[in-house]
Amino acid sequence: MFTDLLKRFDKHVFICNNSRPAGHPRGCCFDKGSKELIDEFKKKVAALRLNKKIRVNQSGCLDACEQGIAVVVYPEQVWYGNVTIDDIDEIIQSHLINNVPVERLIIKSEDFYNNEK
Repeated sequence: MFTDLLKRFDKHVFICNNSRPAGHPRGCCFDKGSKELIDEFKKKVAALRLNKKIRVNQSGCLDACEQGIAVVVYPEQVWYGNVTIDDIDEIIQSHLINNVPVERLIIKSEDFYNNEK
């Protein structure tokens, strides 16, 4: 039934770019520099000629606001928090190319669910 589905990308990277009003208690990824992170992530994936296999997209709120800039990689559903521009090369090399998630950036389930408000 699903054998004719188009598989366009091997991995899909979503980076939260949600913006909240100033002073919101949960903060937002936009104020933490998500736009710059998205631009740099896309640039590096393209420079490595991986953009035919890996798609990098901005997303709306991923509901992990307390975890810094949130990034999720599919199809593995690996959630990263507090991601910075300095982490991009490691995520690309380790996770996106070699299929080894970057443990130090993974949002642990207890951290994610304990912060729900």
